[in-house]
Amino acid sequence: MEKLLLNTKLHYTLRFASVMCFIGHGAFGIITKPIWANYFAVFGIGHDMAFNLMPFVGMLDILMGISLLFYPTRAILLWLIVWGFITALCRPLSGEHFAETIERAGNYGAPLALLILSGFGSKRIKTWFIGISPDTLITEKTLALATTCLRVVVFLLLAGHGWLNLAEKKSLLSQYTSLGFSNPIQVAHIIGVFEILAALSVLIKPIRPVLLILLVWKIGTELFYPHWEAFEWIERGGSYGAILALWLILPQQSLKSQQTLNTISIN
Repeated sequence: MEKLLLNTKLHYTLRFASVMCFIGHGAFGIITKPIWANYFAVFGIGHDMAFNLMPFVGMLDILMGISLLFYPTRAILLWLIVWGFITALCRPLSGEHFAETIERAGNYGAPLALLILSGFGSKRIKTWFIGISPDTLITEKTLALATTCLRVVVFLLLAGHGWLNLAEKKSLLSQYTSLGFSNPIQVAHIIGVFEILAALSVLIKPIRPVLLILLVWKIGTELFYPHWEAFEWIERGGSYGAILALWLILPQQSLKSQQTLNTISIN
């Protein structure tokens, strides 16, 4: 019963997080965010054609998000994983910092963790189009794999954002300036070091109270984008969901470790 409840919490956390990510991302296509033209250029698509295609790509993202919300399937999760990684990879391919891809690990990591928890299904294709259930009982192996996945994802998204701070990303410096900091570069360096150290702590040994602090930190700091604040915040849903899911999963992993130690002691 306890594992079933845990899986239900993890399922809905990662599911809603993935929905937020792709609906938020799709909204930028609908409003034709100018920088998207650079990403279309990676595939040889010109400026004018890019602006014509943006609303259609945005609508596809939103439809995939809605599909996951009302009828989640493994096929949709696989699409979101691949598409989320491709869109994140377009940033360095268009000339942006490589950390942009790492920082968006929540976009493709949250649906990946949900796919792991839901099982990869049989070799029959139709199982990928059958709705997944939050009531599926997870095995110890699946739980361990999902935990590892979430630790890596949270490490990447924190380390990536910290790296962008150390690289003095212009939009981040603009945020700090708008918040009233007189030396935004110094603030960026301090935050960058903090986030990278936090990322390493999650990778080496995640601690629940620390994860809770990082969750509040991530939710709060993503509120300060100078343009399209709501959409930017919603698009980062995968980041919040990955941290929260790791926070949820840790007690079960700790219990498993304790049971293993007890077994060794008895033997």
